[in-house]
Amino acid sequence: MTAESSRPRIGLFPASFDPPTNGHLDLIHRSLSLFDEVVVAAARNVEKSGTFSSSERVEMLHGILQGVERVKVETFDGLVVEHAREIGACAIIRGLRAVSDFEYEFEMALMNRHLEPSVDIIFLASSLDYLYVSSSRLKELVRFGASVADFVPPLVAERLAQKLGSA
Repeated sequence: MTAESSRPRIGLFPASFDPPTNGHLDLIHRSLSLFDEVVVAAARNVEKSGTFSSSERVEMLHGILQGVERVKVETFDGLVVEHAREIGACAIIRGLRAVSDFEYEFEMALMNRHLEPSVDIIFLASSLDYLYVSSSRLKELVRFGASVADFVPPLVAERLAQKLGSA
């Protein structure tokens, strides 16, 4: 066995996770069949102003992933590809919901491959149940008092209600 083949295959799943959704969980669980370890990395410096702080997002992720083996939760700053290199990831995992996601993600994948050719980009299509779920839609639903229980774990639904209140 070579050193390369004995090294664990680490997949990096970076996102804002503002908030974490059942769609994210689905991608994490499906990624575990592809990698020895999946690192779930919440971006600290999110372009858009976040609803939850990075520590709140990590706390929720720890809560909903408690007991899931081979998953590590952390935060990161800077370029995703640099973080992948730092943790020894062989791939970056990205979820796709629609064609518009693909266009954006494809451009990012090409740039990341240019910056670090040894890190592959893995696109996973969203499950049909979560195809139309986005954090901005969920936040809007909560603000208007609608239930988001079908789209987020109970812990996240509770935190959304606390943070945004329900009308």
